Amino acid sequence: MRIFGEDRIVRSGHNHPMTRRAAIAAPNSSATQAGVHALGSGGNAIDAAIAAMITATATEPGIVSPLGGCFINVWPMDGSPVVVDGNVEMPGRGAAPERFGAGLIECVTTYGGGLTTHAGPGSVAIPGMFAGMGLAHERFGAAPWSELLETAATIVADGFQLSHTAASYFELVAHTIFAWDQDTRRLYTDDGRAWQPGHLIRDDNLVATLRQIGEEGAGSVYTGDLAARIVADLSERGGLITARDLAAYRPAVRTPLRTSLGGWDLACNPPPAIGGPVLTAMLRLIGDVTGPVSPGHAARVMKDVLDLRLHRVDIADDLEAAGHELLQTIASMGAVGLPTSPDTAHVSVVDSDGTACAITASAGYGSGMYVAGTGLLGNNALGEPELNRRGLHALAPGTRMASNMSPTTARHPDGTVLSVGTPGADRITTALLQVLLHFCLHGETLQYAVDAPRLHVRHLDDGTVRIDHEESDTLRGALTDLRTAGSEAVVPLHAHAPHAMYFGGVGAALRTADGELTAVSDPRRDAATVVG
Repeated sequence: MRIFGEDRIVRSGHNHPMTRRAAIAAPNSSATQAGVHALGSGGNAIDAAIAAMITATATEPGIVSPLGGCFINVWPMDGSPVVVDGNVEMPGRGAAPERFGAGLIECVTTYGGGLTTHAGPGSVAIPGMFAGMGLAHERFGAAPWSELLETAATIVADGFQLSHTAASYFELVAHTIFAWDQDTRRLYTDDGRAWQPGHLIRDDNLVATLRQIGEEGAGSVYTGDLAARIVADLSERGGLITARDLAAYRPAVRTPLRTSLGGWDLACNPPPAIGGPVLTAMLRLIGDVTGPVSPGHAARVMKDVLDLRLHRVDIADDLEAAGHELLQTIASMGAVGLPTSPDTAHVSVVDSDGTACAITASAGYGSGMYVAGTGLLGNNALGEPELNRRGLHALAPGTRMASNMSPTTARHPDGTVLSVGTPGADRITTALLQVLLHFCLHGETLQYAVDAPRLHVRHLDDGTVRIDHEESDTLRGALTDLRTAGSEAVVPLHAHAPHAMYFGGVGAALRTADGELTAVSDPRRDAATVVG
């Protein structure tokens, strides 16, 4: 059997007569329900994570959508970790030159203290999520693919309630990103105003599409009837995606970046993604310290790595080469050489066998485009400023785009297994750094590590730097030291409310050395956990 032009890879999972158990952390209870159902269908951590994420993309409108990109980090119980890259790509193969630069709608929002993004058909990149999930399932899955999709379809068919997280985002963008397309405006807004949390949403088009993908396989998004419908609607309305783009898309299997912290072996998302190399660089700069890392030291590490990212990686022609160059530069600096989205979703699963799976998926800030008759909302990766620092539509068709996503798996010599990740655009790496420091290095509980107050070193559009932080007694004593953050200039501080959505929404799953399963969620966003 051939999947996306590659020979089928033999699954490394083991079929057991008894249902596996797993710890699942996901954006909502519908997603965790889907994960538990996958386990009951003979599935493992990979099946549970895929089912949960597909359900999340269908039930967290605005936060994420099925036509996005994803990265799937898998560490099998009896093998080495791998990352399946299902990220979005630049479209436009065979498109007329005048289509480049068109189809974009500028949207200004107050999210995160002010953000300008571009929505519209021209903001939709080639989606890779289903291709990536299809390949991960072929390699590692144990439950039937159709079961994973049917659970999501059934949940949507029954109707789902708008979460507080999605509702809070719609408060900011319902009148802009999600108002220009009449189908989106009708279904997901109250005539351009945000629905209240708990509003019931049901879309029969999306139900039918999920079932079609379940019956035909992940490849149906890229060839055949469904692909033709996606291309036709985008072409008619000024988008860039062509039939050649969808047919040519291939997910990639990559070797993760490895680093150690507090005795843990961590596997992070490798280049050409940006998030994994940035997180790995931060972890390597921390080094094999034995004592606690202060907030001031963590902030200086963030600043040095993010400075290098801004000036060397984000504008590079070759993101893969630039990511490795970043790590080489960090290595030359040495661990002791330093001065003293919103719109992403994450699922973490660890099963009772000890297999870990972390999936992060993103649709950018959302294009607002409802692909006619399908129920699928398009991403806006081509209009997201952080991912297009070289300019809108500036990349060559077929180029894998930049990404902050960094799903991470980890193992300890005692047999403990961790799966962790978060949404949050460029706060993904800084949020994960702080959680991993608390848990892997300081030895604090996983829930404390996720709950603890966060900070983020932010590069503003005017070229200046400031430190965003949550109001907290824990951080207040350190903020005076943070104002210099390793530079001679005074760095301004910007306070957010405690547990602000801006700082991500970490989900983590853990299997201890004695087999105990635990899942934790982040109070910064609606989320759900289950051990099933």
